[in-house]
Amino acid sequence: MERTAPALPLFGGCRASSDRHARSKEERHVSQYVSRLGRRSPATPSRLRLHRRPRRVAMLSVHTSPLHQPGTGDAGGMNVYIVELAQRLAAINIEVEIFTRATTAALPPTVELAPGVLVRHVDAGPYEGLAKEDLPAQLCAFTHGVMQAWAGHRPGYYDLVHSHYWLSGHVGWLAAERWGAPLVHAMHTMAKVKNAALAEGDTLEPAARVIGETQIVRAADRLIANTSEEADELARHYEAEPGKVAVVHPGVNLDRFRPADGRAAARARLGLPQDALIPLFAGRIQPLKAPDVLLRAVAVLLDERPELRGNIVVPVVGGPSGTGLAKPEGLQKLAARLGIADVVRFRPPVDQEQLADWFRAASVLVMPSYSESFGLVAIEAQAAGTPVLAAEVGGLPVAVRHQETGFLIPGHDPVAYARVLRDFADDQSLSARMGEAAARHAQRFGWDTAAAATADVYTAAVQAHRRKVRAHQG
Repeated sequence: MERTAPALPLFGGCRASSDRHARSKEERHVSQYVSRLGRRSPATPSRLRLHRRPRRVAMLSVHTSPLHQPGTGDAGGMNVYIVELAQRLAAINIEVEIFTRATTAALPPTVELAPGVLVRHVDAGPYEGLAKEDLPAQLCAFTHGVMQAWAGHRPGYYDLVHSHYWLSGHVGWLAAERWGAPLVHAMHTMAKVKNAALAEGDTLEPAARVIGETQIVRAADRLIANTSEEADELARHYEAEPGKVAVVHPGVNLDRFRPADGRAAARARLGLPQDALIPLFAGRIQPLKAPDVLLRAVAVLLDERPELRGNIVVPVVGGPSGTGLAKPEGLQKLAARLGIADVVRFRPPVDQEQLADWFRAASVLVMPSYSESFGLVAIEAQAAGTPVLAAEVGGLPVAVRHQETGFLIPGHDPVAYARVLRDFADDQSLSARMGEAAARHAQRFGWDTAAAATADVYTAAVQAHRRKVRAHQG
């Protein structure tokens, strides 16, 4: 008997967008990034039966495409997560179709990301000028596009739905109910957690998101948490059933992020001085990520040790995002006010290969974030042989081993960060020693391990869903 899909009160108007959209400069970025990901031949369809593990998964990522360049707009660690996970799942015979909102006319409706991984672009709202906060009003149109794709297939074509972030969770909830499939959801970030540790100048997550996340937690057959702390937060803030939550650490591409030919060679390629102290910030520029803490810490350090000014370079690699878009040049102006504009180098987002070089070149990666569900960048830097100086928040205490692969700072006092930077300036061997330990530590976080664990979660979700259906049918 077909089950009725629940009403989703947070959906906006159900008009599918049919506007014609002009091509934009974003199209060039997306096209270039897709070409770097590479297109290969289709994978052989899996013959695995449903009782073992799903054959085909519908993966949902509404607000950010896996084809977008990480570090631009809302693209970041979640994009890397989805791309790497989907490819590794396909390698173990679980085909993945990723549904994402179309944001450019440069790409066709479907793009083969890798053998067994297909990206489907869904028209929902205008290509340009739509902030993440405006997306709830487009969820109905997005769901319509997902259902159109599904309607062209036989019943049972998708064995499971895996949604990422709360916007996708609402679409996944409806799709899973309509298809009679289990729902697995990954929060990535949570409104209640972010609101409890709000950065100065940032804005509260809206009540609609809190309500939406609560509904998804109740609806999902399984929830994937990045760390045990995140699992506890799901239970504490959203009353998630502990038996429904599985902890799966994100991975790192160990082929790409590795020490390779070392710090000196990376600095030469990037045009950086060989003997300088180079504390690096890499990520989206927004209050949540707190790049201002690094700049303030450098200002404190140079006030104390003015002789270091000629031997320090502070790269900031990334672009404005989220609430940071309101003041896109705010960080540059802060550097000028602090009197350190001469040592700070702002660089746009780069592809993953060049990002690995920035990690190798750095003395230390600095992550003063107010909230991180895991901190994938921290693992990537360590895999490249670079220690990490991070705030002791979220999943960063899992990603970084304090005083072994880096340092964890409780809070966001620039003086505390300046103190650690001074240690790196005074002991030039510290980066190398900690970097070796960091590279060994990162070996624990391969994506193959994460994909295998995720496949186990899928199997458990299928079994739980079948039990639920049998109980419902009496």
